[in-house]
Amino acid sequence: MPSEAEAKSESVGTVVVAGTANLAIAVAKLVAGLISGSAAMLSEAAHSVADTTTEVLLFLALRRGARPADTRHPFGYGKESYVWAFLAAVFTFVAGAGFAITHGVTTILVHKHSGNYLASYVVLAISFVIEAVSLTRATRQIRRESRRWMTTPRRFLRLTADTTVKAVFLEDSAALIGLLLAGVGLGLSQLTGDELYDGLASILIGVLLLVVAVILARSNISLLVGRAVPERVHREIERDLAGLPTVDRIDTLMTMQLGPQDILVAAKVDFLDEATGADIEAAADEAERRLTARYPEVAYVFLDPTRSLTRLDGRHARRTQESTDEP
Repeated sequence: MPSEAEAKSESVGTVVVAGTANLAIAVAKLVAGLISGSAAMLSEAAHSVADTTTEVLLFLALRRGARPADTRHPFGYGKESYVWAFLAAVFTFVAGAGFAITHGVTTILVHKHSGNYLASYVVLAISFVIEAVSLTRATRQIRRESRRWMTTPRRFLRLTADTTVKAVFLEDSAALIGLLLAGVGLGLSQLTGDELYDGLASILIGVLLLVVAVILARSNISLLVGRAVPERVHREIERDLAGLPTVDRIDTLMTMQLGPQDILVAAKVDFLDEATGADIEAAADEAERRLTARYPEVAYVFLDPTRSLTRLDGRHARRTQESTDEP
């Protein structure tokens, strides 16, 4: 099982590989687009430029969010990573999707193709291979992380707090689909002599970027607001706390993602009546040991001893944080 430090390093590596690939591809697409005059190729160039800028912002997110806690920010800077990741999603929407859609519409209405297709086909083929390599790396990281969290890759991708690897995966997937769309648009335009298909391909690439941007923006907004851990993890944390020898019950349990690799756990705990102060201190130490052993991302554990809550019928009232992330 990879450590927390290894997971952070792997995320940085994934972003760097994706950014380097996108920069090289952007230059090649731009040259091919200018030579051929293809709207789809120029939209793909804008797509890669947007992705490259996104990787730079994601790199900043990882670096800025990994700074240690200080007196002014006692819980660290983890949430700052979501600010930069959100800006990356917005940039993808404005620069990538906006350019692709408007350029596609312009091409359909007024643009004339130069008729030089060979350079575009060569660049599309090379770009597809490079993007596939980048996507493979991101996919491997997702599979390893999903095994560490004992869940499926699909669910991990949906619920992960590491939005950088999520962004790379979605952007690389969108890039491969966009390359296929550009290739189909170019091919149909060449066969029919009608620029409609090239323009439509450009518009579809823009819509694809828009979908990715919305998904990433929503994910980062949720984490900025203060999202809890997934329900399965929540239940396991509750079971670990309830299993402590001197604990009678857990009245309230709340969790929050403080950053991609930091989780806060806070609970109101009803201890056994005969538990002494020393017993409660020992239980708090044991709780932190258990939780950090199972989930190294748990950075803070706060237990608040409290009297049991009762209903009118005399039974204990069980209040725990609810989550709608999982069924």
